[in-house]
Amino acid sequence: MYLSITPQTLGANYSQSSADFVAYLEKENLDLTDTTLPNGDSNLEYFFSQHEDKVSANEVIKAIDTNTAKLKKTEPKFYSITVSPSKYELRKLEHTSEDLKRYTRELMKEYAASFHREINGRPIHVDDIKYFAKIEHQRRFKGTDWQIKENQPYASKILDLKTELRQIEEGRRDGDLKAVKRKITDLEGQAPHQQNGKRIVQGMLKAGDQSHIHIIVSRKDASNSYSLSPGSKYKASVVEMHGKQIKRGFDRDRFYERAEKTFDRLFAYQRNYVETYKAKKEFVHHPKLYFASLMKLPSNEKAMAFKLMRERGVPMLPNIPVSQAQLALRVFKRLRRGAEIAIKSSSIGI
Repeated sequence: MYLSITPQTLGANYSQSSADFVAYLEKENLDLTDTTLPNGDSNLEYFFSQHEDKVSANEVIKAIDTNTAKLKKTEPKFYSITVSPSKYELRKLEHTSEDLKRYTRELMKEYAASFHREINGRPIHVDDIKYFAKIEHQRRFKGTDWQIKENQPYASKILDLKTELRQIEEGRRDGDLKAVKRKITDLEGQAPHQQNGKRIVQGMLKAGDQSHIHIIVSRKDASNSYSLSPGSKYKASVVEMHGKQIKRGFDRDRFYERAEKTFDRLFAYQRNYVETYKAKKEFVHHPKLYFASLMKLPSNEKAMAFKLMRERGVPMLPNIPVSQAQLALRVFKRLRRGAEIAIKSSSIGI
């Protein structure tokens, strides 16, 4: 599962309105005509909140943009939470949209509980959080995806050959058109990452179930009185302000861990070691412990772990080392860089 929390920016500044972001999240609906499915539901995906199932884009914009009391231009007005279950997690869902809605509502309870804050002497409750969520079912390859990066040398050569081809066709240079076309075809097939027989390129729709969740959450609480920032640098602390003891902070570790456990509880998902937030933290902070723990897994879990790592683009050794010494000498040098990229691109952000 990939889970990230980011303040929304427009260039170097924080977005002063949620309108552009909401419009971006409506992109899938623009290609659809509102029709009624056999079960009576619409084929469109609406925004939803903790207690509402169908919220219009205009209602979302108005609710978020008017909930910014006393926030400065230099402060985020709202945050984006992206939740992208893996293909293995998605397979556990029986009714994708409804299941993801249910998960989102449970997840936002954990989001509220992760604030080390109080309102009128009580802990933060999910109803204190003003948020709207939207489920999407498509994803496109981006320039930051590892498949695009590893295909890039082939893409550059193909671009040069296409330029050469165009110049020959226009009579601006001599050359063999058929030979150039053959080279282009060969390079298209040689690119290491293909989908449905075609070289993966930026902007191409990703195959398979790509369902994921976007959540827009206001910086201010539902009463527009208290600032609730998940970007707080304080994990959990108490300070004195105006003669009062004030709790502050947001526990991201707790939120990320509870995000996994909530999914596993709702859908009876058996999470592999390398899929856990604990493992990802161990890799970043204690790589020896990470690889040692990996090698101690039961055979079936270890096989699945390496399968997951390969799918995420982690370069694998021809022969997996079995001792601590081999791990230190061989695995670190060859795997760390690749695994670090994979962890950042396809798992919970740290």
